[in-house]
Amino acid sequence: MIRKAKIKDIKQIQELIGTFAKLDEMLPRSLNELYENIRDFWVNEDKGKVCGCAALHISWDDLAEIKSLAVAKHKQNQGLGQDLVAACLAEAKVMGAKKIFVLTYKPDFFKKMGFRKIKHEALPHKIWAECINCCKFPNCQEIALLKVL
Repeated sequence: MIRKAKIKDIKQIQELIGTFAKLDEMLPRSLNELYENIRDFWVNEDKGKVCGCAALHISWDDLAEIKSLAVAKHKQNQGLGQDLVAACLAEAKVMGAKKIFVLTYKPDFFKKMGFRKIKHEALPHKIWAECINCCKFPNCQEIALLKVL
């Protein structure tokens, strides 16, 4: 079941993200960051356990970002990632966002969902404020992709 995240989900979300961050497949998220941004998150819950998550973060004007997409290994290749992205895209439409971007190490997944690769410079400078505090800054290897709704 996909639903908006609740406070009780935060530690499971961090654990899920942390699993992939340790493999250097995504960026880690602190508990503080997750609590502050809980309203951005969608989760997939199965039998009381969070087995997938994704966040939609409004960045600027009509631009939003999908962040922290993670699906537990045992639940991958079942469409959960696509469902989480679809929930984010539907929410983006309701919010009035017209362009959705991702910064990812897994661009092929997003390309299958209609995102296209863009240069980092095509995104507004405002979105890079978070990057300054990133453990990968300034040597980011994430690939930027964009989808126009």
